[in-house]
Amino acid sequence: MPTVEELYRNYGILADATEQVGQHKDAYQVILDGVKGGTKEKRLAAQFIPKFFKHFPELADSAINAQLDLCEDEDVSIRRQAIKELPQFATGENLPRVADILTQLLQTDDSAEFNLVNNALLSIFKMDAKGTLGGLFSQILQGEDIVRERAIKFLSTKLKTLPDEVLTKEVEELILTESKKVLEDVTGEEFVLFMKILSGLKSLQTVSGRQQLVELVAEQADLEQTFNPSDPDCVDRLLQCTRQAVPLFSKNVHSTRFVTYFCEQVLPNLGTLTTPVEGLDIQLEVLKLLAEMSSFCGDMEKLETNLRKLFDKLLEYMPLPPEEAENGENAGNEEPKLQFSYVECLLYSFHQLGRKLPDFLTAKLNAEKLKDFKIRLQYFARGLQVYIRQLRLALQGKTGEALKTEESTVTLSWKPVQKVEIGQKRASEDTTSGSPPKKSSAGPKRDARQIYNPPSGKYSSNLGNFNYEQRGAFRGSRGGRGWGTRGNRSRGRLY
Repeated sequence: MPTVEELYRNYGILADATEQVGQHKDAYQVILDGVKGGTKEKRLAAQFIPKFFKHFPELADSAINAQLDLCEDEDVSIRRQAIKELPQFATGENLPRVADILTQLLQTDDSAEFNLVNNALLSIFKMDAKGTLGGLFSQILQGEDIVRERAIKFLSTKLKTLPDEVLTKEVEELILTESKKVLEDVTGEEFVLFMKILSGLKSLQTVSGRQQLVELVAEQADLEQTFNPSDPDCVDRLLQCTRQAVPLFSKNVHSTRFVTYFCEQVLPNLGTLTTPVEGLDIQLEVLKLLAEMSSFCGDMEKLETNLRKLFDKLLEYMPLPPEEAENGENAGNEEPKLQFSYVECLLYSFHQLGRKLPDFLTAKLNAEKLKDFKIRLQYFARGLQVYIRQLRLALQGKTGEALKTEESTVTLSWKPVQKVEIGQKRASEDTTSGSPPKKSSAGPKRDARQIYNPPSGKYSSNLGNFNYEQRGAFRGSRGGRGWGTRGNRSRGRLY
C-alpha cells in the first residue's frame, strides 16, 4: 500500500508528463492502490484517480471500481469526496454505468451525500441525457425498492429544472417510452409521480400529446373491466386514475370513455362503494369527478340510456314534497334531508349531457316526467332561500346593462371562475407537435388545480378534504406488485 508521500510523488510524475501522461501506467496504478491505505491515502486517491482517468482507458474498469470502493467507505468525508468526483468518470460508454451507480447511491440516508448524488446526476444529465436516463430507468425497473422510489422522485422533481437544450424532443420520447414500461407494474403513488413527469414534458402538452396521456390513464383504470364497488382497491384505482385524467380533458381531448364508464358501471353502484379511508364521502368524490368530466364529453353511443341513469340518480336526491296532514303539518316524522353537494354534481352533469339530447324531458311522452321533475325542483328550491337572498344582495345596485356584461355560464362551486376573452385560444390547444404551446398569462395553470374544498354548513358538516395522490393502492394483476405492494428483490452488491 502506497504512503502519502508515494502518492504525491506519483501524482507529480503524471502531472509533469503533460501529453505523455499515458506512458506512466505504473504511476497511475500506484494511485489506484491508494484506496487500500488509511484515511489520508484514501482521501488523496479519491481526488487523484478521476483527474487522470481519461488518460488510461485500459485501466478504466479498475479505476471505476477503485472509486466505488471509496464511495462505500466508512468515513463519510471520503465517501462524499468520491461521490463528488464521479461525474469525471462519465465519458463515452462509461456514462450509463456511472448513471446507474449514482442512481443506486440515492438510497443514502446522509443528507449531504444525497445532495451530492443529485448534483452529480444533474451534471451528467447535461453531458448525455439519454445515457443518464438509461442508468436511471435501469434501476427503476430492476433496482431495490428504495432505489426505485428515489429514482422516480428524482425524475419528478429534477426534470423540470433542466434547460430545453437538454430535454430535446428525442429525450422526451425516450422518457415516454421507458415510462410506459414502468407503468406496466406500478404502485398508486408511483403512478401519480409518473403522470406528473409525463404531463410536464413539452412534447405532450399538445392535443395529441394529452390524448396519449389520457389513453395511458384509461389503461391503468381498467375501463374494460367490470367495476367492483365492494373492492376498495378497485374503487381507489378508478378515482386516482380519473383524478389524473381530469386536468387533461378539453374541447379537443374528450372524456367520453370515462363518463360512459361512470354512468354505466359506477352510478348504479353508488350506494355500495367502499373505501379504506375513514370519514371519506366516497359517493361525493365520485360525483364531483363525474361533474368535472361531463363538460368535455363527446359523442356517446348510449347517450339516452346513460342520461336516464344519471337522471334517475338525480331524482334519488331530489325528493318530492312531504305530504301534509289535515292540520297542515307534515304527515311524516321529519322532512327529507337535502344533499346540496350531491345534487349540484348530478344536476350539473345532467345539464352538460342533456344538451346533447334536448328533448329528453320536453318530448310529449315525457310530459309527466317533466311535471314530476319541476315539483321536485320547486321543493328543493325552498332549501336554497338563504343562497337566493345572498345572490340578491350581491346584485343590488347593478343595472340591466351592467348585468349584460357578465357572461351567463353554469359552473361548479368548487372550481374557480375563469374569464376567457373572445377569440382567446387556450394555450394548450396547440395542435402542432414541433413547438411548445404558447404561454398564457390569464387563468390558473393546468397543474395548479385545487382539490375540492366542500362548503361548510349543516348540509356539509361531515365532509372533508381528501387528496388521492397521497395514497398508493393500485393494480394487483401485473407482475405481482400491485398498487402499493411491490415485490422485494435482493441484488447483492450495489454495483
